[in-house]
Formats: sequence, structure tokens, C-alpha cells
Amino acid sequence: MKAFLKGKSTALAFTAVGALGGFLYWKFVGCTSGTCPIKSVWYWSVLWGAAMGYLVGDSINDFVEKRKKKTEEKK
Repeated sequence: MKAFLKGKSTALAFTAVGALGGFLYWKFVGCTSGTCPIKSVWYWSVLWGAAMGYLVGDSINDFVEKRKKKTEEKK
């Protein structure tokens, strides 16, 4: 479990930032009429923000790991 968390630390950090960003988006931009399916309820905005944050963080994590692997192969 610790190895998984260590390997995905970047993705988990971006997930938290994305969730916070989703909440702040709902709070300050949001949809007051209720007709916007994602922006009308706070938990949908948080969920989408967290999902986007995870995808970005995981992409960055994969990129960094590939660079490390290439550097180790050159040695």
C-alpha cells in the first residue's frame, strides 16, 4: 500500500488540488438556476475537479517516470 501511495503521490496531490478547484469554481462561478448539471451541485463540481486533477497528475507522474527510466538506461 505504501509503495502505491508513494508512486501515485503526484496524482493524489493533483486530485486534492482539483477537488478544491472544483469546489471554488462552484462557490464563485456556479449555476444559480440549477439548469447546469455539473455546476449546480457542489459535489459534482468537486468530483469533476478531482477527476481532472487526477488525470493531469497521473500524466505528469508517467512522464517523470519515463524520463527517469531513460536516464537510468543511459548510465
